[in-house]
Amino acid sequence: MTFGKAAVEGEQQEQAKEQKLDNIACIKDLGCSTITNPKGNIHCLTIIGQIEGHIVLPPQNKTTKYEHVIPQLVAIEENNEIDGLLLILNTVGGDVEAGLAIAEMVASMSKPTVSLILGGGHSIGVPMAVSTNHSFIAPSATMTIHPLRLNGLIVGVPQTYEYFDKMQERVVQFVSKNSKITKERFRELMLKTGELANDVGTVLFGEEAVKNGIIDSVGGLSDALAKLYELIRKKRESITAVNSDGGGGIQ
Repeated sequence: MTFGKAAVEGEQQEQAKEQKLDNIACIKDLGCSTITNPKGNIHCLTIIGQIEGHIVLPPQNKTTKYEHVIPQLVAIEENNEIDGLLLILNTVGGDVEAGLAIAEMVASMSKPTVSLILGGGHSIGVPMAVSTNHSFIAPSATMTIHPLRLNGLIVGVPQTYEYFDKMQERVVQFVSKNSKITKERFRELMLKTGELANDVGTVLFGEEAVKNGIIDSVGGLSDALAKLYELIRKKRESITAVNSDGGGGIQ
């Protein structure tokens, strides 16, 4: 019995060591970590720099690669030991398709999710920020809302502009669906002139983003964690209530 107990303890220690090494590798390579807490195990995922899509950006650019983020989101959703997701953003924007793909995945997760904008949540970072169950923005953080842009040469035909309009409408619909702002107001902010030099768009500070209904609350890390733990507690209570009622079995 003693040897058996020692073997189990040794295996547990080895697993804990492997988990610690995995977390260190995750923080170093992908900018994420898993926090173990009696109130709920939280996975922290960071979206920083420029969101890289189908084209590899220069090595000097600080980027978030969507091919790294999407598998992580799948793993978070499927891992029974993770209770919630904390999404921290400080991004200048980037690839529209990649950003929307990440935002759609976060919005479709069954686990509680909270986002926090620190520094900036610009451009395609806006849909990503509103994709969670509750969103926070630091008082000093900003959000830039502007029309879609394309680098490089384009074919100057009406069909190209129609395609741009359709892509832009996807962003407008997603943001209005996952926040309190209306489509009309979001388009108004997107097409506003006079605020950005030689361009169109709007720069919103923390409180302004909340007043316009894009972000839910102004706050910091402690506020975001408190809200996420609250959502986790409510979900646990709802699961307990369903189980105590017999789970609504098939009749």
